[in-house]
Amino acid sequence: MTTSAYKPREMGIDVETYSGTDIGSGAYAYADAPDFEIVLVAYSLDGGPPKSFMPKRFAERPGVITMAGEVGEQLTFTPPPDFELTGDENDFLAFLSDPEVTKSAFNANFERTTLRSYYGVDCNPDEWRCTAILAATLGLPRSLDAVGKSLGLPEDQQKLRTGKQLIQFFCKPCQATGSNGGRTRNLPRHDPDRWRLFIEYNLQDVVTEQAILSRLKAFRPNPKEQRLWSVDQIICDRGIRIDKPFVEGIVEYDETRSADLLEEAKKFSGLENPNSIPQLKKWMKAQGEAALGNDVTKAAVSAALERDDLDDDVRRMLEIRQQLGKASTKKYQAMLSSVCKDDRVRGMLQFYGANRTGRWAGRIVQLQNLPQNHIEDLDLARSLVKDRDFETLELLYGPPAQVFSELVRTAFIPSDDSRFVVSDFSAIEARVIAWLAGEEWRLDVFREGGDIYCASASKMFKVPVVKHGVNGHLRQRGKVAELALGYGGGFNAMKTMDKGGQIPEEDIPRIISQWRAASPNIVRLWKKYESAAIMAVENRRPESNPVKVKVVKGIFIEFYTAVAAGVRSLFVRLPSGRSICYWGATVNREKDKGDALEYQGTNQKNAKWETVDTYGGKITENIVQATARDCLAEKMIEVTNRGYKIVAHVHDEMIVDVPNNDTDAAKTIDAMMAEPISWAPGLPLKGGTYECPYYQKD
Repeated sequence: MTTSAYKPREMGIDVETYSGTDIGSGAYAYADAPDFEIVLVAYSLDGGPPKSFMPKRFAERPGVITMAGEVGEQLTFTPPPDFELTGDENDFLAFLSDPEVTKSAFNANFERTTLRSYYGVDCNPDEWRCTAILAATLGLPRSLDAVGKSLGLPEDQQKLRTGKQLIQFFCKPCQATGSNGGRTRNLPRHDPDRWRLFIEYNLQDVVTEQAILSRLKAFRPNPKEQRLWSVDQIICDRGIRIDKPFVEGIVEYDETRSADLLEEAKKFSGLENPNSIPQLKKWMKAQGEAALGNDVTKAAVSAALERDDLDDDVRRMLEIRQQLGKASTKKYQAMLSSVCKDDRVRGMLQFYGANRTGRWAGRIVQLQNLPQNHIEDLDLARSLVKDRDFETLELLYGPPAQVFSELVRTAFIPSDDSRFVVSDFSAIEARVIAWLAGEEWRLDVFREGGDIYCASASKMFKVPVVKHGVNGHLRQRGKVAELALGYGGGFNAMKTMDKGGQIPEEDIPRIISQWRAASPNIVRLWKKYESAAIMAVENRRPESNPVKVKVVKGIFIEFYTAVAAGVRSLFVRLPSGRSICYWGATVNREKDKGDALEYQGTNQKNAKWETVDTYGGKITENIVQATARDCLAEKMIEVTNRGYKIVAHVHDEMIVDVPNNDTDAAKTIDAMMAEPISWAPGLPLKGGTYECPYYQKD
């Protein structure tokens, strides 16, 4: 029960913590560490001045802070005045547990996870709001410091610059030295002045978070997006189980094998560290390979190994470097570093990770770029790994590094007495762009269950194209064109997508022309979206009078501008009702190729916040991917509401952990994926659903 008569409606929170586990392993593993604890909590009630406190459990530990007597003496903690600890832990916990009090934090997943771990409080995501997500929905950066700067907050509301040093000092283990008495952790008593600064830093983070929230409050996500965030948090909290003995076997083998290879390289090269690039370059030059010695990248090494004139020692050195450079076990190592006590990895998905579309991004293990598996007998390969029979594994399947890469999906396993039901949308982006553009022949292909690559090739080359049948060789050209050209791509996009180099360069311009002639409505769509965006920005079209581009009867994409935190920005309202934002959008009339739309965003090449160009094809890509994301989001909410437990999702695919006694799950989920979406009439959806004893590609 609260000790205060006052009950807030909202509470902003920031916590400072300690853990021997690196935060790079994710908040869940970090908070799951045996030495994890919260050391400071700052909070603000209804936007008022922040207060802070040291948790009683931490403060009363012997030697945390010395007020009198010898260091390490058992003391009862009473906050001294100059520490300015004005908060009340009991009040805070009462408000934290109250479902009627809305909690907010910048990166709320961290606060939710750490507070739940430390205090055992539920921290229901329905009661929480994430200011970092709010910023991301407006196209702003994801760090507290960067958002504060991009909004132009006054100096007294900006994040303090001393934070990194203070966190390094109080929140992480330290190196034992003679001068620090051999300690491995810094406590408040070890540097009271720094601790006072740390309290100030903790309080200021709440000030900055609340200032950001105040500036952006009017643009809070709609109820469906808030529900989706709650579903996302439930999925992250649930996590996905890993086959720990299987993963440990691979990591152990890799460590032993790497040590053996390094030892072999040392013996015949005489190098102290054959992994050192400067040492390797010098050695290569001494062997008469001066040209190669200047380039020991993966590509250069692979190319060199194709030569017939290499010295035996040089060849072996390059083979060793190639094997050591393979990243086949990095994801396995990430699994072990982030796994919790119950063998589950949590927090691998970043909500609104792509702030131009709202798609999720991968974290920790990076589910979004897992290698495909082509090994026919996965069960046998996995059993050989678990038995540590790597000799037979190599005999049957080839170099272990490649095998490990193909097995990485299978490291994820269902709960006991359960199986995975995996369901994804078939060609969702191709379906969405055809629907948005009104390209009826494409929609007919999808409605009739046809192959879009064959149909596209047939349309382009004006001949029948059947997979593995008549003119089947043209399907690959149709596939490359489909993947490369839908968003305004040209020659370079075709070259990039034609990974096998099967299409002669001289044929590419003709294929581009043929594809565009076959899909005129998509080509027109690029121009429609670009002109609508420019018109909305130039004429400052408000939300009440947007520029509309028709999708189907009664459904539009709407372009409008609105002022957020003093900055006029372009918004694009999607058929789902969600809007994506181009922060500070302007029209540059000085561009050589005519009017150009520009906005403030993160440059993908240098990660800097700066002016970014965009164009019709790119805007189309953003809208298509955002709409595809909303389709998946709709189904995730439906599947969750039906009681199914999603443990992960990758691109347009859901992985559901289903008890073995639920025999109808696959059929039910598959049917749900194909059901029409109310805001997308006429969009033909199709799910591909299968069951598996571990995660794999069907």
